Amino acid sequence: MADFGIYIHWPFCKSKCPYCDFFSRVRKDVDQDAIVDSYLEDIAFYAEKTGPRRVTSIFFGGGTPSLLSPQNIERLINAVGRSWILETDAEISLEANPNTQKPSLFADLRNAGINRLSLGVQSLDDAELKFLGRTHNAAQALRALEEVVKNFDNHSADLIYALPNQTESTWRQTLRQIMDFRLKHLSLYQLTIEDGTFFAKKGIRPLEDEAASEMYLSTSALLEENGWPRYEVSNYARPGFECRHNLLYWRGGDYAGIGEGAHGRLHIGGRFWATTHPRQMEELSAEERAEELLLMGLRLRDGISKEAFKQICGLSFDNFINRRRAKELAEAGLILNTPENLRISPAGFLVMNKIIEELI
Repeated sequence: MADFGIYIHWPFCKSKCPYCDFFSRVRKDVDQDAIVDSYLEDIAFYAEKTGPRRVTSIFFGGGTPSLLSPQNIERLINAVGRSWILETDAEISLEANPNTQKPSLFADLRNAGINRLSLGVQSLDDAELKFLGRTHNAAQALRALEEVVKNFDNHSADLIYALPNQTESTWRQTLRQIMDFRLKHLSLYQLTIEDGTFFAKKGIRPLEDEAASEMYLSTSALLEENGWPRYEVSNYARPGFECRHNLLYWRGGDYAGIGEGAHGRLHIGGRFWATTHPRQMEELSAEERAEELLLMGLRLRDGISKEAFKQICGLSFDNFINRRRAKELAEAGLILNTPENLRISPAGFLVMNKIIEELI
């Protein structure tokens, strides 16, 4: 039975970050119990649609899912276990902000069933945190990191870099501090300015491309040397601690999306379905699914298995891509194309989006 994941979206935040384009709602008070009741109905709906599945990962994202009470988190995990087959070693992740916890929160989350904690640090420089609109400071982030390491064996931190006028020196200082915690996983995102965000409306521009590219390469080299190889364009992990849930996305696996703003991908009865609203399903063609597989799979360092591609969408990988452009990109050293696999080269990751556009 193939791996199956559950994504649970808690859209509520205390404030909206100026760079964020995720679906979120700023609310001071919400009726958590009533909303979770509706999530339980979503779980029952999708369980009926999918039939028995082996759940290997649950991911609580947002928004700010650490605003959910541990009691309601436990209710949701238990509902997944009643509705599908929840593996005993399933990865159960939750995203948390450094300043959304009472002293016992991380222990309470662990006791509720969370076994992987991802902390939204973003920076350990107070001026950068203020620019990013974060409501925590560096000292709070460091204290939260200590608690995460104390309470979890599997942990991750998110950081944002390539900020306007950021120097290699200030970024290295944050990175070195994070590395000292010996986290199992790091997600490092270069700042992008998305349409509709506060940064876009204010005309904020990220670091210029050449400097950002140099920062990306030096970051990857530093982490590789210290035991965090890059396995996806923005993600680094100790061997064996790659995020199983995100690998499900990138490899084209099935997952159910629970809650307002969640999305899912389901393969039921030989047909592909996208879920973009609670309990609403839209059928995808084989070509649409193939394009998604290309967009997601080439983000991985290992690239795309051509056999797995065909098993998922039913199409030949080599017939689907632009073979003439693939040959030219391979000759330019930007991709590595074998009979079994296609992946982007280290140099190619600097222009990954352009490569994918040319292959489709």
